[in-house]
Amino acid sequence: MELFEAIFTRRSVRKFTNQQVSLELLEKTLKAAMYAPSGRNMQSWQFVVINQRSLLDSIPKIHPYAEMAYQAAAAVVVCGDESIQPSEPRWAINCANATMNLLLAIHGVGLSAVWCGLYPDSSRQIGFRTLLKLPNHIHPFALVPIGYADESPEPGERFLPDRIHYNQW
Repeated sequence: MELFEAIFTRRSVRKFTNQQVSLELLEKTLKAAMYAPSGRNMQSWQFVVINQRSLLDSIPKIHPYAEMAYQAAAAVVVCGDESIQPSEPRWAINCANATMNLLLAIHGVGLSAVWCGLYPDSSRQIGFRTLLKLPNHIHPFALVPIGYADESPEPGERFLPDRIHYNQW
């Protein structure tokens, strides 16, 4: 898939088929996530892949807007690692970049996903820290449920020229 086609056609998908996702595809998309830019190239992220049905089914109890996890074949929790980069704004920005790369890579390999925010919601972070037995220096940032799409949201127009300012406001 060509770059701009991937950017313009990627959509958040919340309905999935029951088809399984191979570990090979998951690892390919995670490799793309790890190629995201990061502050001072510190790559202060960690990833937890969830493909155990009982864990996926526990997610909506923690995150009220993640009911799609019941159908997802897998999910990735993108986490900030403060042992690599202690500055909270930096690891959060790095995780956002990695999450976007992950979403584009998922789309590029023919899968679908949606970004469900965990950070900065403390109850969601605590819930995922408990569910996944995360150490204290690991901060859950985003949940990305993944699967084969069972819906096709229309792209719609998002380009808003009036939000572009040249040289001054």
